[in-house]
Parts: sequence; C-alpha cells; structure tokens
Amino acid sequence: MFKPISLYIGLRYTRARRSNHFISFIALVSMIGLTLGVAVLITVLSVMNGFDRELKNRVLGMVPQATVSSTQILTDWSTLAKKIEKHEHVTGVAPFTQLQGMLTAQGRVAGIMVSGIEPKYEKNVSIIQNHMVEGSIDQLKKGEFGIVLGKQMTDALGLSLNDSITLVLPEATPSPAGVVPRFKRFKIVGIFSIGAEVDSSLGYIALNDASTLLRLPDGAQGVRMKLDNIFLAPQVANEIVQDLPNGFYASDWTYTHGNLFSAIQMEKAMVSLLLFLIVLVAAFNIVSSLVMVVTDKKSDIAILRTLGASPATITRIFMVQGTVIGVIGTLSGAVLGVISALGISSFIDWLSKLFGWHLFDAYFINYLPSYLRWQDVLLIVGVSLVLSFIATIYPALRAAKIQPAEALRYE
Repeated sequence: MFKPISLYIGLRYTRARRSNHFISFIALVSMIGLTLGVAVLITVLSVMNGFDRELKNRVLGMVPQATVSSTQILTDWSTLAKKIEKHEHVTGVAPFTQLQGMLTAQGRVAGIMVSGIEPKYEKNVSIIQNHMVEGSIDQLKKGEFGIVLGKQMTDALGLSLNDSITLVLPEATPSPAGVVPRFKRFKIVGIFSIGAEVDSSLGYIALNDASTLLRLPDGAQGVRMKLDNIFLAPQVANEIVQDLPNGFYASDWTYTHGNLFSAIQMEKAMVSLLLFLIVLVAAFNIVSSLVMVVTDKKSDIAILRTLGASPATITRIFMVQGTVIGVIGTLSGAVLGVISALGISSFIDWLSKLFGWHLFDAYFINYLPSYLRWQDVLLIVGVSLVLSFIATIYPALRAAKIQPAEALRYE
C-alpha cells in the first residue's frame, strides 16, 4: 500500500466526490478565492513596482538627483565639479543654469523650465541622449540659440525639427514703446520622448546661451550630480556643501518629487494590505470546508481509529486535505498573476488605442507600467501557503479528538 497512509487517505479524500455537494462547493470557493487573491496581489504589486521604477529611471533620470548651487554665477564651475566628483557616491557631474519662461509659436503658448547645459557633461548625469527621437543635444552650441524640447511639447505647439520658436522670459525690458518682456528666437535642434510629464515641461539650451539670456557672465548657476544611490541624495548634497565656502546651497530630488515617491510607497503598502486580507479570508475558508468535512466523515474517522490509526494520523490526513486545496489555489494564482503582470501593460495599451481612452494623462507617465519582481512572487506564495497550512490545524485537531464509540453510536 502507498505510504505514508495519512498522505494516501488525505489525497483520496481530496479527489473523492462527496455526497454533500455544499462541502465541495465551499472547498471550491476557498480554492478560487486563493487563486484570485494571489493573482490580483501579484498583478497590483507589479503595477506599483512599475510606477516606482519609472519614477526612478525616467523622471529622476531627467531631473537633477542632487545639485549644489551658488548665489553668484560660477565662472569656474569646472573646479567645483572636479571637487564634487571626488565624493564616493557621485558618479557624474554637469553644470546647469535654469530659467523659467513661456514658449510661443503659431499663436499657441506653453510654460516651460529651460536648463542651460553642456552636452558633453549632461550625458554623464541624464538619460536624455538615450531618448532622442529626432536631432541631438550635441547640436546645442554657443551662440547658435538651438533648443531641445520634449515630443509632447512640440506636438502641443504643432512644431517639428528645425522649426523656430520664441522663448519669452518673465523679466521685463524697458523700451521706447514701454516695458516689454524679454524674448528670444530659437531653432528646434532636437526632440526627446521619455514618456513622462517631463516631455511637456522641460527644455534644453546651450549653457552659454542661457547666460546670454540672463545677461550674466559665461558660467553656471550650479553643478548637478548623478548618484549611485538616489536615496542618499539629501545626505550627499549636504556633506558636499559643508566642505564648501559660504554662498553655496544644496537641493535634491526629494524637494521636487519626494511627495510623489512617498505617495507611491504608501499606496503600495495600503493596497498590498487590503489584497492580503482577501488572501487571508480565502485561506480561512479552508477552515469552514474542513470542519464540515470532519463532520461528514465522522464514521470514516471512527473506523480508522478502530483499525489502529492514531490521533496523529487522523490529524495529518485532514491537514493533507486542506494543504492540497491551499497549494492548488496558491500555485494557480501565482501562474495567473505572473501572466497578468507580464501582459497587463500591453493589454491596457491595446484597450486605450481601441477605445481612444487617455487613462494616464493625469499621471507623471502616460501609460500603465508593470515590473514583476520574483521576490514579491515568492513572498506572496510563501505567505499564502503558510496561511493555508495554519487554517488546517484546528479542523485536523478536531477530527483527531473524535471518539469511535460516540461517532458510531447512531450508525
């Protein structure tokens, strides 16, 4: 005979058709609940991980991770850059000058944050060169007044590569006709597409052209840094400033996008907790089904006891039966969740194109990201299996306490 006997009988009970169909229904509901709970939890966590990754890789790949700026224009910014680059957590540096203004073309107007950059250095701290769809940031040269814009911005203004556009600065300039805003004509020499909000809010011009617009000496307002760990940005920036003379101050991404990152983390935690409760309820439905199975199988238990089965053997029989339900439900949910997590981005994109939806226009990226982390899958599967096993303990112990004489009295 198949050994051990408890495993054999437990698996036999799991496969057997029961006279009480309600018990089978409860067991099926428990299994389906586990499957759906695990699948949804894996899928939603993958989506939240996707938002988290896109914020780090795309948005924080474009905006400064940390900066050191001066109250005075830095005509010798390269000296400061070399000093900053010596820090162990700094992997790249680049000068910058920032100005705010409005772009106007063909009767349309849009606000923009413009950064004056040195293309050679910008490649060390930004991902922009990897997302150019037309032109190049290398075309940003002193005195030529070229500008690189995001695709969302050029599409909104109805422009393309090599078109001209006017940048209007908020600073007013006196003239014989009165006070008028300062403006300058630029040529679009590059278009990038990150797939995030920065496509419609950031622009790049040559560093010296920015100084000319602001009527400052050639130089930079500060130095931007790329770090090996973005979460060390506040600490690194402050450490660098402490070693510099007065007149320097630090900033980092937590000032501009810290709230967004915190919101994603909080939503991830709360959604995970709520979905975990679904798994918990499904797992403990196993208790209900097993309790009814024990009641239904009292005579079988009594016969097994009279044949010499120990209370421990009876306990293991029903623990096997409940565990099988948990294993099947959990593994089915894991497979379904992995498939869903890997395909949900393409599916939602297909639906959006089919029905003309714009579901994510209000977010910092314009599509639904998904990033499957296998450690999350293993954690979810492990917790679900443990809960399923725990749910079998009470019914199994109750079955072991059944006395043969009491169970067979009215048979």
